[in-house]
Amino acid sequence: MQTTVETDKYWHALTEVMDPEFPISVVDMGLIYEIAKEDEGKVAVKMTYTSTGCGCMQWIESDIRERLLKEEDIQEVNIEVVWSPPWTIKNMSEKGKEKLRTWGVSS
Repeated sequence: MQTTVETDKYWHALTEVMDPEFPISVVDMGLIYEIAKEDEGKVAVKMTYTSTGCGCMQWIESDIRERLLKEEDIQEVNIEVVWSPPWTIKNMSEKGKEKLRTWGVSS
C-alpha cells in the first residue's frame, strides 16, 4: 500500500467502499494497491481482487469511482486492475482480519 500526504484523503474515502461479500472496506481487504494523483482533477487507482473469478468486479469498481468522484478536486478516476502481486490474506489490514475472525471466517 502506497500512500502520500496528497493521497491520504482518497485512501480514507475508500474506507467507505465495502466489499460486497463481507462488510469490510476495500482498503481493509487489501484490494487497493496504490492511489496516485495524476493531472489536475484526475486520480489513478491500482487494485486487485481476491480471485480472477470475482463476480462483483463491476460493482466494486463502480463504487470506488462513485466515491472518489464525490471528492471536490476529482473529476476523473482511472482504475487499473492488476493480478501481480496476487492478493493474499496478508494484504488485509489487522482491522479487516479481526472482522473476519469475529464472523468465524478466518483463524
